[in-house]
Amino acid sequence: MRDRLLGIGAITITSLLWGTTGTAATFAPEAGPLAIGAASLGIGGLLQAVIAVLALRAARTSLRSHRRLIMLGALAMAIYPLAFYSSMHHAGVAIGSVVSLASAPLASGILERIIDRRRLSAWWMIAAGLGILGSVLLCLSKMNGPAAATVPTAVGIALGLIAGITYATYSWVVHRLMTQGISRSASMGAVFGCGGLLLMPVLLLTGAPLIASTEALLVAGYMALLPMFLGYVLFGFGLTRVSPSTATTVTLTEPAVATILAVVIVGEQLGLLGWVGLGIIAAVLLILALAPTNSTGPAGAAPPPHGSEQPTTSALTPQHR
Repeated sequence: MRDRLLGIGAITITSLLWGTTGTAATFAPEAGPLAIGAASLGIGGLLQAVIAVLALRAARTSLRSHRRLIMLGALAMAIYPLAFYSSMHHAGVAIGSVVSLASAPLASGILERIIDRRRLSAWWMIAAGLGILGSVLLCLSKMNGPAAATVPTAVGIALGLIAGITYATYSWVVHRLMTQGISRSASMGAVFGCGGLLLMPVLLLTGAPLIASTEALLVAGYMALLPMFLGYVLFGFGLTRVSPSTATTVTLTEPAVATILAVVIVGEQLGLLGWVGLGIIAAVLLILALAPTNSTGPAGAAPPPHGSEQPTTSALTPQHR
């Protein structure tokens, strides 16, 4: 239980940091969402690789044997910030964050069920279902505006779904690498380093406005170093103690934080349904902290190698379920 709570705590701090990114981006309006996304997760991803150099060297043979899996994760990681920030640009900070993060737990659960063939526990289904309900209420509270905003909102929701799917995909890839005996640092460094490289051409093409003013440069630096670099260090730590489906469900804290900041700082409006949605998301975190909400492993699954940095999935170890 101690390891589980540490994992949930680390991912909760991560999601609090991530929740500030949409509001931070509004302080650099001259920079487009592609530039913001490429700078934040591109630079943050490369920094992940830098601090993992020794681990990457030690695991280079194992990483080569999983290169296709790594490239899948890197591609998903490169698409995620572009879709995520574009979603917030079109639909607003609150809806963009909500749709992106609310769709991720469902996508994670489906990946684990279809590919890993894990049985999703009833507690996870309850937590994910409540989280999605709370997020839908947040969306509905924002859909009462003028009809002219409907098309951009719909585009933003579609981009948010893409962000949620890609976020779930690279989370699953990192976790899968760790369960194959590759250390946390090497798994995160490989996926995020390759993803960061894929984002560099986008940053070169769109990033000029980020250096046009001190404020924009500070925004880019903040998002690259704190939410993305430090946030993903904590996220990787959490993934060694909980499954991807639980991790992505915990990060439903992010849209709640993003919504509150959007209302208080950006000036977006939130109705009664939205506040009910926030309350439901808070209940999800309570369920995750007290109950085994992620999936259990398939019967007869072999245990992971000793000495590797990943959680077990045995039904006999509830602290890791």
